Amino acid sequence: MSRTSSTNSRTEPAISGSATPSPAAPLAASPVASPAPSLRTPDGPVPSGAPAWNRQRGSAMPFHRYRPAHERVEIPRTERHWPDARIERAPLWVPVDLRDGNQALAEPMDTPRKRRMFDLLVTMGFKEIEVAYPSASRTDFDFVRHLAEGGAVPEDVTVVVFTPARRDLIERTFAAIEGLPRTVVHLYTATAPTWREVVLGRSRDEVHALVRDAATYMAQLAAARPQSDIRFQFSPEVFNLTEPDLVLEICNGLTRLWDASPDRPVIHNLPATVEIATPNVYADQIAYMHRHLERRDGVILSVHPHNDRGTGVACAELAMLAGAQRVEGCLFGNGERTGNVDLVTLALNLHTQGVDPMIDFSDIDAVRRTVEDCIRIPVHARHPYAGELVHTAFSGTHQDAISKGLAHHAARAAESGVPHAQAPWSVPYLPVDPADLGCSYEAVIRVNSQSGKGGIAHLMQREHGLDLPRAMRPDFSRTVQRATDDSGQEVTAKELGELFRSAYLVPGTDGPVRLGSWSATEPVPGEHRVRCELDGVPYEGTGNGPLAAFCAALAAAGHPADIVDYAEHALAAGPHSEAVAYVRCRIGGAMYWGAGRDTSVLTASVRAVLSAVNRAAVNRSAGERGAVAGGGERGERQAQPSDFGHCSAWPSMGRW
Repeated sequence: MSRTSSTNSRTEPAISGSATPSPAAPLAASPVASPAPSLRTPDGPVPSGAPAWNRQRGSAMPFHRYRPAHERVEIPRTERHWPDARIERAPLWVPVDLRDGNQALAEPMDTPRKRRMFDLLVTMGFKEIEVAYPSASRTDFDFVRHLAEGGAVPEDVTVVVFTPARRDLIERTFAAIEGLPRTVVHLYTATAPTWREVVLGRSRDEVHALVRDAATYMAQLAAARPQSDIRFQFSPEVFNLTEPDLVLEICNGLTRLWDASPDRPVIHNLPATVEIATPNVYADQIAYMHRHLERRDGVILSVHPHNDRGTGVACAELAMLAGAQRVEGCLFGNGERTGNVDLVTLALNLHTQGVDPMIDFSDIDAVRRTVEDCIRIPVHARHPYAGELVHTAFSGTHQDAISKGLAHHAARAAESGVPHAQAPWSVPYLPVDPADLGCSYEAVIRVNSQSGKGGIAHLMQREHGLDLPRAMRPDFSRTVQRATDDSGQEVTAKELGELFRSAYLVPGTDGPVRLGSWSATEPVPGEHRVRCELDGVPYEGTGNGPLAAFCAALAAAGHPADIVDYAEHALAAGPHSEAVAYVRCRIGGAMYWGAGRDTSVLTASVRAVLSAVNRAAVNRSAGERGAVAGGGERGERQAQPSDFGHCSAWPSMGRW
C-alpha cells in the first residue's frame, strides 16, 4: 500500500562565499551511529572464490578455538537406512521435568509444586515419569517417599529415579523407592574423554569398572526386594562425545549383567548431553548402537537430547528414525543451559503428521499455565504450538489466506456431512487446528499496522456480524491503517468496531447534511417518491426506487450522489433483526462508501447514502486535495472518523 507522507520543512544553513556545490556532486555519506559500539563489524577480506552476490567478510570471532565434531569423536559409519524411514507411531515419552528440569531451576520445586507437576503429567497420559534424584537433596528424597506413601502413583505408571555410580548414593536411592510397586532405577556416569580426564580422573577401563560395580550392586539390592518390580536404566553421560566402541562395550556388558529380556527389558539411554554437531551426526550414532546392541529385543533404546545448538527437536526426530524407541525431555524444553528437548513440540509434530501422540494436549493453555506456575519460567509467546501468538496472524496476506481457508474448511465439512472438528484440516498458515489444542479462533487474526483488508473483514464479520462488501474492504482497511500507523498499537476487535461506527455509521445520522423527517411512497407502480427535510428545508424527489428518489431529493438540495454499489444483510435471523446497508456513491468525481444500520432495511439504506454524502461534504470543506483513499479511485481527501466525533472506546489511539 502506498502512502503519501508530508515533508518536514527546515531552514538550510547559509553558505558563505561564491562557491556552491555542483548539483551532480555526490553527497558524502553520514556516519551511522552503531546501536552496539562494542561490536566489531567484520572487515576482513572477502574469501577467495566467494560468489559475487555474497560480500560477507571475515570476522574477528575466535572460531579457531573450536574443533568440529569429527575431530572430537569418531563418527561411526554404518549403512544409512534412517533417512528413508518414517515415524509412524509415538515413542515412549518420558518427562524429566521433576529431575533434570528441576535441577536447572533457580528455585527448585518444593513438594507441593512437584506434586502438581506430577499430577499434570499423569493426567496428560505419561506412563513413565522420572521424578527425582533422591540422593541429591532431602527435598527430592522426601518427594519420592510422598509418592510411595500417599498412593499417588496410578497402577499403570512407572516411576523413574536417578542415581550416580556410587554405592552409598545407590543405597539412598533404593531407600527412597521402598514400597513403590514399579520403578526404574536410572544409573549414570560420564564416559566422554574430557569428562573422564577433567572430572573423574579415570581411564577408560576404570570408568567401565566403576559402572560394572555400581550395576552389580543395584542388581543385588533389587534381588533383595522380590515384591517390587524394579528395572534398570543406564546413561553413558555425554554419549555423543564418547568413543563408540567404549559405549557399546559398557552397554552390552550391562545387558548381560542385568539379564535383559523382552519381558524384563533394560533401558540404554544415550544422551546428547551437550549438542556438538548437526542432527544427522547424532542419528548416525544412534543407528550404530541400534545395529550393534546385544539382545536387541530385550533393550529399549532411549535418547535424551539437549538443545545447545537449537536442534534438540531435530536430533530427537532423526534419532527416532534411526531406531530410538523412548525419548526423555521436558514440557516446553525446560532444562540446563538451553534446555532439554521439548516434548510438547515433538508430540504435536506427530499429531500434525496424522500420528497419535498418545498424550493429551487438548487444553494447551492449562498445560502451559501449570508448567509456568511450577517452574516459574514463562513460555515464550512464539513457542511452537503453545505460545500466546503462534496461532495469530497480523500480516494482511496471511490473514486473507487464513480467512479464506477457514471458510473453505467449514464449507467442505458441511458438504461432506462431517463435524467441523473432525473434517480433514488444510488451512493456510495454520499447521494445526487451534481447536484441537483447546484454543478459540478469536486470536487467530489480530489487527495492527501490518494487517490487510482480508483480516480486518474477517474480524468484522466474526466479532460484529458485519459482512463488508469486497469492494468496500480496501476503503476501511486504509482507515484502520492510518490509525495503527499513528498509534503503533494493535487494534482490538472492540476498537475496530468503534472505528467502523465512527467512520461509516455516524456520518449517516450526524454530519454536515442533516436529515429530518422523511417518508417514502409509491403513488403508482414503479414510481417512488421521497419527501424529506434536509438541513430543515423540505425537498422532494422521485425515482424507480426509494433510494433513487432519495438521491433525487439530495440533488435538489445541492448534494448530487449516484449509487454505484449496494449491499445489505441482516445481523441475525428473525423479523426483528437489525439490518446493515452499504452503498458506494459517485460524488463530485470521486467514490465514497457509506453504511447505515436500523431494524428497517430502507432506513438503513437511506442512512448509508447520507453517510457517503456527508463523508464527501467533509472532504470538500477540508479543502485538502490529493489522491483519495475512497475505493482507490480519483477524488479528494477521505473523511476521517475524527471528523464525526471521538471514539470513546479507543482512548489509547490518540486523536481517534
